[in-house]
Amino acid sequence: MSKTTMSRRGFLGAGAQLGMLGTMSALGLLGMPRTAKAAPVSDYKALVCVYLFGGNDGNNMIVPLDSAHYSAYNAIRSGQGLALSVNAKTLLAERSARTSTGVDQPFAFHYGMPEIDALYGQGMVAGLLNVGNLRKPLTKPEYQSGAGVPPQLFSHPDQNVQNQAGTPSAAGTGWGGRLVDALGNGGHLDAVSVGAGGLFVEGMSNHGNLLPGNGQLDLAGMNFWPQSEADTRRAALLQLLSAQNPNVIAEAANKSLLNGMDLVKDLKAANAGSPLSTVFPGYSLAQQLKTVAQLIRLRSTQGPGRQVYFVSLGGFDTHGGQAYQQFDMLRQVSQSIAAFQQALNEIHAEQMVTTFTMSDFGRSLQPNSGGTDHGWGNHHLIIGAGVKGGLYGSFPDFVLGGKDDATGRGVWIPQISNQQYGATLGRWFGAEPDLLENQVFKNELTNFSVKDLGFMV
Repeated sequence: MSKTTMSRRGFLGAGAQLGMLGTMSALGLLGMPRTAKAAPVSDYKALVCVYLFGGNDGNNMIVPLDSAHYSAYNAIRSGQGLALSVNAKTLLAERSARTSTGVDQPFAFHYGMPEIDALYGQGMVAGLLNVGNLRKPLTKPEYQSGAGVPPQLFSHPDQNVQNQAGTPSAAGTGWGGRLVDALGNGGHLDAVSVGAGGLFVEGMSNHGNLLPGNGQLDLAGMNFWPQSEADTRRAALLQLLSAQNPNVIAEAANKSLLNGMDLVKDLKAANAGSPLSTVFPGYSLAQQLKTVAQLIRLRSTQGPGRQVYFVSLGGFDTHGGQAYQQFDMLRQVSQSIAAFQQALNEIHAEQMVTTFTMSDFGRSLQPNSGGTDHGWGNHHLIIGAGVKGGLYGSFPDFVLGGKDDATGRGVWIPQISNQQYGATLGRWFGAEPDLLENQVFKNELTNFSVKDLGFMV
């Protein structure tokens, strides 16, 4: 049966008219038509994006402890009670890393992240410093003149779209989806958002599936006794959906629902195995990652291929109450990722999967009343057995109004671009340099001299 290509958003309105019972309307969204293709890879790998909605304050997630930076940090942040310290145990024990710029950099993680700190000690965490949304390398005079500056820098919705797209230019796809377009099999599980939708997994030919956080889906009205009657009803529905329909919208809707029914089979298979022995916390993010682990366990046994996943946690827009709120959010991130990593070890997929963070933007080093405002450059984490642990890039100078500060409030001009970040992960994923430059990050990766930041094996 041939499959048409239709955007997920475009189908939502049509799918709502079908009047299917229970979760069937959701399956129209989940089982989007896709173009099947042979896998050009010989192994299995997955990328898992953990998106921190609201703009995580990276300045307090990874804190430099050299005297120049830490003195400035304390002077700027102490007045509102946001400065963290090792002595007050709001920072974890001091670490040191030789950065990619050749500097021995002392630093510490936020005290809400002891599990991430422990993984760092095992060489499985990289910190990427001052990365953000760029078109090309940008100096402060260029920013002030407006030359090459991405649009709508401090807007949550705009930056969410641009970060996941991997470009400030107009794009209807995400860079994870574009990687799967090039390297995936075109299967139902190639591109998956769990809990909330993400442009990151949307490609041109491979359209992302959206699953509930617990990964549980079925057709309402199909589970009753006797089983033979339920099977008869299911067969009748399949026959109706498979019939040719002259109405283009109805035909696309029917094919989407058929794909959704196939997806349900995959989900049932993922849940049919023995339960994971890894104990996940009750947090939403942890349960999303548990679903991802179950799906990876299923897909990784099915042969070569590629998957991209999008999971998320909100609450990082900390204009006030940041001292506790960010602690609580980062605690959830740390515990959830640690459980996920343990589950990957359990299912023997630790070498096949890399997890990484993204967020709307960083936040201003200069606080307001109990919180921080929208920023730009931010720090991110990359976690996995394929990671070369350490710090990559360099901290901004922490001088208000200095060369790294766009606005005078500690809003850092990124020194590393999202394209470089994504290309480094894409290279580990199996993408060749020309594919990354000409298709995944078309017309922009070429603007940066360093295409591989070195944090992956």
